[in-house]
Amino acid sequence: MPPNVDMRFSRLQQYILLRALLKPMQKVDREGFLNFYKKQTRPPKPFLQIKIVSKSLEGLIDKEMLVGYGVRTPHKWFIKEVRLTNKGRAAAQKLLGEQMALPF
Repeated sequence: MPPNVDMRFSRLQQYILLRALLKPMQKVDREGFLNFYKKQTRPPKPFLQIKIVSKSLEGLIDKEMLVGYGVRTPHKWFIKEVRLTNKGRAAAQKLLGEQMALPF
């Protein structure tokens, strides 16, 4: 199923999708997503960066763009790695502006 045309992503979510697409390995470590804030002139405090990345990852997982791997406690999930789903790969390629080949 192609991604919804009206689906919007934050700049951080776009960064996550493109980084996961361009990474040659299947699973991507979440620590690399903090590099998003190195380019900003006034980044949030480090503990807020981790919280914001976690919420963005959870949002992408809820939209079925990513699959998260991590540790489950009785109260919450701690996401350590993520990988793209087929829907996420299509959305990331659309962000790049590449045309998808139809699978026959």
